[in-house]
Amino acid sequence: MKDKATILIVDDEKNTREGLARALQRSYRVLTAESGPAALRLLDTEPVDLLLSDVRMPEMDGLTLMKRALARLPQPVCVLLTAYGTIDAAVEATKQGAYDYLTKPVNLDRLETVIQRALASRAMETENRHLREQLDRRFGLENIIGQSPQIQELLETIRQVAPSRATVLIEGESGTGKELVARALHQFSPRSRGPFIAVHCAALSPTLLESELFGHERGAFTGAVARHTGRFEAADGGTLFLDEIGEIPPEIQVKILRVLEERRFERVGGRETLEVDVRLIAATNRDLQRMVGEGRFREDLYYRLNVVAITLPPLRERAGDIPLLVDRFLKEFAAENGKPIPTLTSDAMDALMSYSWPGNVRELRNTVERMVVLAKSDRLTVRDLPPAIREQVRHRSGTSPAFSDDMAASTLSLEEAERRMIMRALESGNGNRTRAAQQLGISPRTLHRKLNAYGLRNAVPAGRRGRQPRTDSG
Repeated sequence: MKDKATILIVDDEKNTREGLARALQRSYRVLTAESGPAALRLLDTEPVDLLLSDVRMPEMDGLTLMKRALARLPQPVCVLLTAYGTIDAAVEATKQGAYDYLTKPVNLDRLETVIQRALASRAMETENRHLREQLDRRFGLENIIGQSPQIQELLETIRQVAPSRATVLIEGESGTGKELVARALHQFSPRSRGPFIAVHCAALSPTLLESELFGHERGAFTGAVARHTGRFEAADGGTLFLDEIGEIPPEIQVKILRVLEERRFERVGGRETLEVDVRLIAATNRDLQRMVGEGRFREDLYYRLNVVAITLPPLRERAGDIPLLVDRFLKEFAAENGKPIPTLTSDAMDALMSYSWPGNVRELRNTVERMVVLAKSDRLTVRDLPPAIREQVRHRSGTSPAFSDDMAASTLSLEEAERRMIMRALESGNGNRTRAAQQLGISPRTLHRKLNAYGLRNAVPAGRRGRQPRTDSG
């Protein structure tokens, strides 16, 4: 059974205070205080859902009490009681955060209605706050995982661009996380309380896409039996994300350009001009500039979209982030499937880091999920990898026995994976630390720090044995 809501009644008139308490105590847990200071002392120790306070009281008036109550967490919802002569003050109080006010003598039926609505409003606000927190966790910067210079630069760009009104064009291969970046830009912008509307343009035919973006009026075309609100209209006050914008046909490109320039449009089949306040974020895995040169994408729209360009690196160019991503996905899917968090053998991690990942982070995420779901133990080996990955890595390495799971006698921590990766990079670069850092996607300074941390400062790669290791950056 749900606990009763707690109401704090504050009034310096004893009869009023006790009468209200008797009327409400059947439905609510009721606390009382004879003054503002006494109410604040109660708020220090008791979680209160609703504060019901008189406006005119000695020591501290109800407005001051309300402001101090609203400065505390969790915030109570506030309802004020006022005599006829202080109605103006009560109206002003609603502008400062009061949910409502009632005049004395209090009508108990009216009081009950106001309390129910106030508590429902508070519950809705609490739920919305929890949803926003979940969105922050799901789409916040912490979900853009990586320590490589490319990812650190990306995070800094998001922090700089998010608060602005600028249109953003996100470029990158499929699976690099373009929608995740778009949602992060929205979540860290002043529009975060507004809607985030995503449209995957490649999934819709031109006719459906136009209706989906701009809406349509009843009878606009066969099957239009009612008015339909488009995505631009739905995103008013928030952010509209158009994924794969390079797939949009020229006739719709013209209408999008008009919205960007004038913030106006008409529904399909309609005459009414609608105005919207929408921030547009677009994404593509195609070369829009080349499409402009080929006449397949409007030049004026391209420059309107390309106010701020963010290019996401493919996973193969930041292989050093793979152990971090794998660790996150292992924990996520183990929790989802009620399994212990598995570990990877060294050969399995080597294979994941050697694979080219044409599907980028999305493919890696799906691969880890598959491995977790199909795992027969809490130790994942090369044999748990999808066949396509095993074959590509075996073909590229030109080895078979060394790739066998039988060689993997121990599991691999993130530190061990990173240590092995550094040694491989040094070997492939013949000991050149600058080349090794570039291959790893980290700065030479970071590589130097990691060499010290792993005791590899004087390590000699296989290709340079018999000579002194290079200590310069060239």
